[in-house]
Amino acid sequence: MSEEPASGGEPAPSPVPGGEPTPAGTAEIMAALAELTRRLDREHERAAHRERVIDRLHEENQALRRGELQSALEPVRASLYRLHDLVRREARRWAELLDRPEPPDPAHAAALLAALADEVADALERTGVRRFTVEPGEPHDAARHRPVAAEPVTDPAAAGTVLAVRSDGFERDGRVVRKAETVVGQIPGDPPIADPVPSGGSSGLRENGRGETMRPRP
Repeated sequence: MSEEPASGGEPAPSPVPGGEPTPAGTAEIMAALAELTRRLDREHERAAHRERVIDRLHEENQALRRGELQSALEPVRASLYRLHDLVRREARRWAELLDRPEPPDPAHAAALLAALADEVADALERTGVRRFTVEPGEPHDAARHRPVAAEPVTDPAAAGTVLAVRSDGFERDGRVVRKAETVVGQIPGDPPIADPVPSGGSSGLRENGRGETMRPRP
């Protein structure tokens, strides 16, 4: 008996051996899905390759940065080696002097301490930080000086000038990173000289760690 056409005049789907009838266009859909799967697999492989490249570049960049850091530290190490040798050499020499009846020469101790300070300043300069000094008699410079004490003066020309230096200052690329600590002259009764940008976030002149503004010493 011959099959009659389906309703609407369309032919019925051809039967698949051993299975259900296959609708029209299923083969094309299956082929498109297979092609999409292959494309997704290729994209996955490309993404995995990119990740491996990124990881390798990151590792190489980290190794390069470590190498650059070590190279930058070499000059500092060289200065610290010299400082270490100087301290050890002088320690042995002073130990030998202690066995002698005459005490060590204080003048030599002052020269030794100055040499140690110079070695430390040299090490800092190799990191980009340069020491600057202040001389007594210079006018107070709020941008470079941090007044830590005030001394009474009667000469108006000495008021607002540096009378003594407690510590040197340091700058990097023209910017002060630590101000020089100074003692400034002040006429009794005048307002105290304050540091507008003091070290450590405090304000005004400090003495013995207290927070009050310092007045001229009587």
